[in-house]
Amino acid sequence: MSEPVHVTDDSFQAEVLESDVPVVVDFWAEWCGPCRYIAPIIKELAVEYEGKAKMAKVDVDHNQMVAGSLGIRSIPTLLFFKGGERVDMVIGSVPKKIITDKLDGLL
Repeated sequence: MSEPVHVTDDSFQAEVLESDVPVVVDFWAEWCGPCRYIAPIIKELAVEYEGKAKMAKVDVDHNQMVAGSLGIRSIPTLLFFKGGERVDMVIGSVPKKIITDKLDGLL
């Protein structure tokens, strides 16, 4: 079973920017209530899109360099990457359909 990839400041380049499939990056923190709402959705999507797209999670408390460089100001924030480029964004906890609609547009 596929799981979201836990990405760090050090692994962001390889896991996200150099990925050969689209990547949805969930910027989150342990203390964030809305982040806990969206976490199971990200986990489901990792299974549903296995081989077609990658789900990644970045803990902003432990990976402030990458979060800061991308201008993450509130969490949860989902960034959508394709071909190493940021192509879309969602801020806040949103229904699964909003995420899948955006992701399907990248496939």
